[in-house]
Amino acid sequence: MAELLLAFDFGLRQIGVAIGSRLTQARPLTALVAQQGCPNWQKLSKLVENWQPKLLVVGLPLNMDGSEQPITQAARQFGVELQQRFALPVNLQDERLSTVEAKAHLFKQGGYRALKKTQIDALSATLILESWLATINPLANNP
Repeated sequence: MAELLLAFDFGLRQIGVAIGSRLTQARPLTALVAQQGCPNWQKLSKLVENWQPKLLVVGLPLNMDGSEQPITQAARQFGVELQQRFALPVNLQDERLSTVEAKAHLFKQGGYRALKKTQIDALSATLILESWLATINPLANNP
């Protein structure tokens, strides 16, 4: 069985979550409500317990020029907190344009009505995981 991975699209009010593996396609899982970037750790713990991932990927919000923005440090801290709470490896992944891509995909699927914040964040987490998987195995998407 493939080792599962969880990915997170960090936000101050909501954190998108996706699941996938090196062998299966990533898919949106859920979005967790957060307060100032702090999720409900009990709900997040249940996700980790239920899915038993071997690795966590956190989207790193950067400006288009690669520079950091105020939320970047909060996302890094979220990754540190995940590693400390769950004793799992955490990798950071550049998430530039993941939200834009998620919105475009959802709009194409169902117009403005499909643009729900929870769906956008969960799909963004999926795109972050797919991007991370492509960087560790660049031939996976280009056979």
